[in-house]
Amino acid sequence: MENIINYKKGQLILLDQRNLPYKITYKKLLTAKAAAAAIGDMVVRGAPAIGITAAYAYLLGSREKDFKNYKTLENYMKNVSEKLLASRPTAVNLKWAVDLMEKTLRADPELLVDKIRDNLFEKAESIKYSEIEANKKIGQYGSSELKKVFGEDGNLKILTHCNAGALATGGWGTALGVIRSGFKDGLIDEVYVDETRPRMQGARLTCFELKEENIPYTLITDGMPAHFMSLGNIDAVIVGADRIALNGDTANKIGTSMVAIAANYYNVPFYVAAPVSTFDFNCPGRKDIAIEERSHEEVLFINKKQISPEETRTVNPAFDITQKGLIKGYITEKGVIRNTDELQ
Repeated sequence: MENIINYKKGQLILLDQRNLPYKITYKKLLTAKAAAAAIGDMVVRGAPAIGITAAYAYLLGSREKDFKNYKTLENYMKNVSEKLLASRPTAVNLKWAVDLMEKTLRADPELLVDKIRDNLFEKAESIKYSEIEANKKIGQYGSSELKKVFGEDGNLKILTHCNAGALATGGWGTALGVIRSGFKDGLIDEVYVDETRPRMQGARLTCFELKEENIPYTLITDGMPAHFMSLGNIDAVIVGADRIALNGDTANKIGTSMVAIAANYYNVPFYVAAPVSTFDFNCPGRKDIAIEERSHEEVLFINKKQISPEETRTVNPAFDITQKGLIKGYITEKGVIRNTDELQ
């Protein structure tokens, strides 16, 4: 898929994922504040895609005023960084991208403002296309891992949770990148897709992408994975990640840890597919990962209709943590690793 995140003529143009699969619409953004709001509102989502969007949003911020010199630009960009970092706290790619943009800004204070802006544009473009290339390598390594574990006969049935495809990564996919490559290589026969309550990213987005790719899929509810594992209908689980801690604990969409526990019980290999940019080596483990709490309305309403009695209380954590011991391997652009210290 293309045209998910684009920067043209001073505008950041995002495919509005809130409207999928019903219609394809785009949101045009002119300011870093508007881009931060778009990240928070989930116009764009998925850790790598959030990072790419943040990079372009930082670029937008550098163009919002007629800065006379580097110092005035630098002072203004501190506020831009704060707004972006506050938009969604769990996905580490956001901070990773903002850090890279800040380093580019400060690389040479003697440059003219226009030249700094040019450098920021080049860095944002580099972040986008390097992430896409990393995803393609993840797909290749993942397919090779499946072949190594299951042989070349194919007919594999893979379960995935949430959406870790082109929509979540800016143009290719991590978990779905592996599935794409595995299907192309004749290894994968069918994909089981968790609906992923409450935002339904699996039902809306993953099914949309698989349909576009003509990859056979079956949508199931979030409570069904253990049932199908018990029947032997699922050969492996592949999910994405929003943050991977130093010890290997992994934050991903709420419900992931439940799938990992079931997979461990039924001896189904559970893989995390993610670029190196999703690893946070400054985060020791699960207790150090901030879990975003989202609006209660996401749980209480479907299609603007309340599904529970009035005054029902709820909580809505957007992510949970899958402990390292449940994960067979991390599929990265550097290869399939078993421990995070292999990347350091």
